[in-house]
Amino acid sequence: MKKTLLLLLFSVGILVTKAQTTCATALPITPGPHSVSFQSGSQVPTPICSQFGAGASMGAWYSFTAPMDTAVTVSTEASGLDTRFNVYIGGCSALLCYAGDDDSGTGLTSLATFDVVQGVTYIIAFDNKWSSVPFNFTLEEVVPDVVIPPAEGTVAFNTQGLPGISGSTYAAVDMNGDFLDDVVSVTSSNINIVQQLPGGGWEAHNYFTGVVQHPASWSLAAGDIDANGFNDLQYGQNGGVTFMLANEDGTGYIEQSPSGYIFSQRGNMIDINNDGHLDAFMCHDIDANVAFINDGTGSLSFQQGQFGTTCGNYGSIWVDYDNDGDMDLFVAKCGCDPVDLLMRNNGDGTFTSMASQLGFADNHQSWSSAWGDFDNDGDMDVLVGSSSSSYHKLMRNNGDGTFTNITIGSGFDGLNGQSIEWNTRDFNNDGYLDIIGGGAIMYNNGDLTFSPDYTAPVNGPIGDLNNDGFLDIINGSTARMNLGNDNHWLTVNLIGTVSNRNGIGARVQVVSALGSQIREIRSGDGFKYMSSLNAHFGLGTDSVITGITVRWPSGIVDELSTADIDGSITITEGMTMSTSIADGPALDAMEVFPNPVLDVLTVTGQESEGNGRFQIMDVAGKLVLEGVLSSGKVDVSSLSDGVYVLSVKGDGQRGQQRFVKQ
Repeated sequence: MKKTLLLLLFSVGILVTKAQTTCATALPITPGPHSVSFQSGSQVPTPICSQFGAGASMGAWYSFTAPMDTAVTVSTEASGLDTRFNVYIGGCSALLCYAGDDDSGTGLTSLATFDVVQGVTYIIAFDNKWSSVPFNFTLEEVVPDVVIPPAEGTVAFNTQGLPGISGSTYAAVDMNGDFLDDVVSVTSSNINIVQQLPGGGWEAHNYFTGVVQHPASWSLAAGDIDANGFNDLQYGQNGGVTFMLANEDGTGYIEQSPSGYIFSQRGNMIDINNDGHLDAFMCHDIDANVAFINDGTGSLSFQQGQFGTTCGNYGSIWVDYDNDGDMDLFVAKCGCDPVDLLMRNNGDGTFTSMASQLGFADNHQSWSSAWGDFDNDGDMDVLVGSSSSSYHKLMRNNGDGTFTNITIGSGFDGLNGQSIEWNTRDFNNDGYLDIIGGGAIMYNNGDLTFSPDYTAPVNGPIGDLNNDGFLDIINGSTARMNLGNDNHWLTVNLIGTVSNRNGIGARVQVVSALGSQIREIRSGDGFKYMSSLNAHFGLGTDSVITGITVRWPSGIVDELSTADIDGSITITEGMTMSTSIADGPALDAMEVFPNPVLDVLTVTGQESEGNGRFQIMDVAGKLVLEGVLSSGKVDVSSLSDGVYVLSVKGDGQRGQQRFVKQ
């Protein structure tokens, strides 16, 4: 049990603490209530660490030095005014965003909770983006009533600074196709990528984009919209959606901002119509939700109406809740219409609302949810976390498309903390998904009960930032690095060929002595952050993997019998699936490359390097192309994306090799 301890430093009324006008003269404060009064000519806070970009003309500066490792809450809710603040570390000569907020409190007030480290000074700067009138705020320390022992299996995190960060740090995701998670922070005119290097360490890159039409004020998602091997970004802002498309070598970004007003909240990338091209989705706060459909060239067209028709849409996540192979839509709702959405994908381009039938249609207020197989029984359960309601909802999937509320006795009935950000990952690699949110990591005990660790980092983008197999968390301009334990792990990376290149929407299953675990590849979970697209599995003490299955959005199923533990494996769609083509005698050392191939396939081997005849069959054994090799090469540019078998005849022998056309 935790409570918020507000240390009142006054005997009667509010302690009036007039902030200084510059960072260098920031007024030191301690926990308690304080007042803000802007002064003409004061230093304007920059960079902006919260929503809505530039536009302020004055600032009010404070400093707080943490007396212990804990968390603090800064709130202007008592003022009732539209306010904004930024929290920095790094000193006035090199301010680095650490936290900040605009509008998370009631009635457009600002509210944020963030971790602090003993002895570190944090600069808190308010600005007059919305109003210049005086107002009050509180700084509160979050401390437990009693010392709570860490949950069993807890892992520790240390803090490491990130180089080259500016703006808001929203993503821990691979951006350059090497499957190593990078750190992405964005401003209204820049994309900063702290690239994880294969040999260890990080390298900072800053890409100037020009001032974009709709900055990532509310959410960010990532995925390869145009399938060029470099991930693109989706920004959400009150006003619209902007897509930043990576160029051919990932060294620059081109803006695409579709027309139409959208009060954006959570955004996702997902192949909605399952045509192999990655589409996008955006929650609309004051109207029906919207989708952007990819025509296959990276051009996105606006659609609206079939994904929920009322306001209050906050945290969307795409999940196959009914195990039918296509991705359904859940939207955690808050505000004007707080009845959650669960839209079942009918597989024919239409969706049916199922929230009422399945126990989700109540007035619970939430900004996000965490979906995962918490009991490892092969279906997706969910924690709908509270943002302002008095309770959380833990719902067990019964395996038949229905759910049972099992909150009582789960540990979530005793969690008082609330937050807008909820997510699930296996942080201690014991083979059971944990849940982060509400000021704690709730460690999964393996029996659908959870135990809290209140010393854990707060929610942020999640990824493996040093490739050690344990998941780290970004908090502002720092990385909270997971120190791990002796448990084993496996990371599965996907390359889609018939499906979208990222494999978003695929389900990955890993089997070991511990049992069967499943993960789905999702772009955009929680509320505003983007976490890794790699499928991460903790294995506990298991040292042998007995099976890996990938069910792709296309319907293709790839199966492997084993993989090495404590490392990663990359699976290309279709490369393990069986075909109806009988094996034949192999030509000596016949190989094909590149594989996957775009245009021209090169065939090597003793008999195949000349001008022998070839045939190409699809996976059903249908002949789709034949001819004569030209210096060991064959033009496959006319083939549709998919899996094929090349057969080459020479000297009475036939060689066969499978390849993927993309």
